[in-house]
Amino acid sequence: MKDLLLAWSGGKDAAWTLHTLRQRDDVRVVGLLTTVTVDYDRIAMHGIRRDVLHAQARAAGLPLIESPIRTGCDNAAYEDAFSGALQRARARWPELDTVAFGDLQLADVRAWREALCDRHGWSIETPLFGRDTAALARGMIAGGLQTRLCCVDTTQLDARFAGQAFDHELLDALPAACDPCGENGEFHTLVHAGPMFGQPVNVVPGETVLRNGRFAFTDFKLAG
Repeated sequence: MKDLLLAWSGGKDAAWTLHTLRQRDDVRVVGLLTTVTVDYDRIAMHGIRRDVLHAQARAAGLPLIESPIRTGCDNAAYEDAFSGALQRARARWPELDTVAFGDLQLADVRAWREALCDRHGWSIETPLFGRDTAALARGMIAGGLQTRLCCVDTTQLDARFAGQAFDHELLDALPAACDPCGENGEFHTLVHAGPMFGQPVNVVPGETVLRNGRFAFTDFKLAG
């Protein structure tokens, strides 16, 4: 059985990748790797609070390795942080050499990740790549995944969708130009329950704020 590190964004694609990999008998996910923006103490891109991230890792029953970056860091700084995280992972699991990602359809993004990892002696796996996103979105919901939209790109999707549950009703309400999985950056999600978790992560929505005049972030907090 081959050990894998999973790139964890806190969202549905990473979570469903974990669930998919756990259905296989040839691989084993041993840990999660997350890029964290230290200025905000949140997951990069998704804006998920760090304590929620740690609750997700506990619910998944997996150790977490963080790759810390600063706001507005360039590619070189990002890669340095990523490389350091990979080194810490290999120190813990000496035979580890593969990172799994939840990429779905964007070949250029997948190629960038492959080149990044290759420069540091790692390979990648993308078990969901090439899936039909409409069918995949419905399958995630039918499979018990529970997630909320935590970030919406208001140039592609109305801000009213921020904070909403990712369910069949939401999919039916999405405009035709919007990818059902948000594959073109239309939205990001926060997973709080599903078959990849041993117990739910109880979160409550806070305020929704507009950042950079474009991105509507809903601030989810741990309940209680």
